[in-house]
Amino acid sequence: MRFSVVPFALCLSLSPLATHAAERPKQLVMISFDGAGANALWQRSRDLARRAGAHFTYFLSCTLVIERANAKSYQGPRQKAGRSNIGFAQTAEEARARLGHVWQAHLEGHDISSHTCGHFDGKDWTADDWIAEFTTFHDVLTNAWKTLDAASEQPAGWKDFVANDIRGFRAPYFSTSPGMTEAEKKAGFRYDASLVTKGPAMPEEKDGLIRFGLPLIPEGPSNRPIIAMDYNLFVRHSGGFDNPSGSAEFEERAYAAFRSAFDRQYQGGRIPLQIGLHFVEMNGGAYWRAMERLVTEVCGKEDVACVSYSQAIQMLKEREKPKETSGL
Repeated sequence: MRFSVVPFALCLSLSPLATHAAERPKQLVMISFDGAGANALWQRSRDLARRAGAHFTYFLSCTLVIERANAKSYQGPRQKAGRSNIGFAQTAEEARARLGHVWQAHLEGHDISSHTCGHFDGKDWTADDWIAEFTTFHDVLTNAWKTLDAASEQPAGWKDFVANDIRGFRAPYFSTSPGMTEAEKKAGFRYDASLVTKGPAMPEEKDGLIRFGLPLIPEGPSNRPIIAMDYNLFVRHSGGFDNPSGSAEFEERAYAAFRSAFDRQYQGGRIPLQIGLHFVEMNGGAYWRAMERLVTEVCGKEDVACVSYSQAIQMLKEREKPKETSGL
């Protein structure tokens, strides 16, 4: 379902045709990861960000910090206890390592945001269902170290981080329901990234919730639009079945689509570009490699900023402030 939205102050942008190049805003690029599971990819993405001077947004699914032996401690809305569409951590050690990455990523300036817990389709959920899942997410994260018998390893600022710094949300499958926005606001979220837009678009606000959308971008020989996300490319390229033999070709197609979408905005209206991935190396890692090439090439440009959603909100607000003029 598409929520009714109204533009807010961030929607004003500078026209590149009417504005001197020196006054043009930075091109913002927001790379996000859904699920945020595999520890090797946590490390890989953090290392990439450090090299490129980038910040990312990690939409975390909370069952990935619950060890499988304790799976039945989680029960999603309208689900049996112990069910999750994306599984659980195989061991307590794996879960502790993941919590370590979450904390270090937070310290490094990345966004840690919510992707619910069990990755269920919420299209039929009521506001109470969403609130229950958001509450579970908060409680699981708050108590995660203790639950894993690792209370002594819990960082000193962990509970404050969970209470105050997890401010964004993306719905699994981009699947929403009329009660979701009410629940998000009650849960204290500042922004939502569950929309899909016809192309790169400025964020919009309604009732205090800032809403972002992954864009449709042209891809492939016929330039057919596709959501700028690895899973959608995976389905188009190989029918959703892993095909490592075509990995190089799929990488080139994904990179070309990402780079073309970036260039269009960089040379044009400077609307923020958003790209989404999962912590899965689909088609032999084609889409991660394509993303890494883009990040490596563009994030170091003086007039480009590869930022988290929270940073983008702040920078877009700064973009709209009247410029000070000095008297003669």
